[in-house]
Amino acid sequence: MTATTRTTTATTAAPDPARPGGALRLLPSVLLAASGVLLFAFQVRPEGWAVLVAGVVVAALVGRRERSSYGRDHLLAATGLCMMSLVPVTTDISWAHMTTMGAAMVAAVGVPYALSRWAFRDHAIMFPVATGRRWNRFEWWWLAAVVVLGWTALPFYLITSGVYENWPAARTPDELFRLFLGTNALGIWDELFFICTVFTLLRRHHPVWLANLLQAVLFTAFLYELGFREWGPLLVFPFALIQGLTFAVTRSLSYVVAVHLTFDAILFMVLVHAHTREWFPLFLY
Repeated sequence: MTATTRTTTATTAAPDPARPGGALRLLPSVLLAASGVLLFAFQVRPEGWAVLVAGVVVAALVGRRERSSYGRDHLLAATGLCMMSLVPVTTDISWAHMTTMGAAMVAAVGVPYALSRWAFRDHAIMFPVATGRRWNRFEWWWLAAVVVLGWTALPFYLITSGVYENWPAARTPDELFRLFLGTNALGIWDELFFICTVFTLLRRHHPVWLANLLQAVLFTAFLYELGFREWGPLLVFPFALIQGLTFAVTRSLSYVVAVHLTFDAILFMVLVHAHTREWFPLFLY
């Protein structure tokens, strides 16, 4: 058996057997999503942590009753959320802030992965990159469409709403490098955490549509705190849903990252242009 085959098998074997639904079974996942809204969108830390802990406790009770991974899977997702809530989630591109936030991002993905792989030994979290599957024609066309959608939507949203001011003006080579690095690193992390970790864990216990809806709420709340304010959620939420659905269909981290980084390349250029209009004069708004 090749390494590629092993990766595919582990990814498809992750979900638990289907179990009866009910309000109690849904409650921990709803509390998980609600805690993200409180912690990130509203930045209400004590109350958000309380809701997060309540979700983990109820999930543990459900998991014990079912004798399933329900409790520990919610604990893994909650661990990552808690770690990110301990640091400022901002667009500050100073090396000090990027190092602090970057360390939290690594821990938020790495700790749940390590616990799943070596403590629980169920390999629930996977990062399928070398899947051995080529992108099909539709996927290439969608990647091209992303360029058009990003070029159309991002400058109109960021500039006309004034939201671009939530990002610092980058004009020197060092500032431009840090803005580019931060934008792309965060884009990759979004897929590693919200899609490969949270979405993957939730879909072990819920239908794909529901797990996707819940991860999109967390995805949107996090980016709202980062800087996508005003009517940004109207753009971020559908994007998060599409990314989750794309991952469910393609089972390819490399593809969803490619889509996200395509948006981020345009985001970078729009942010630079918004602060210095003679740079990247490529957009209509």
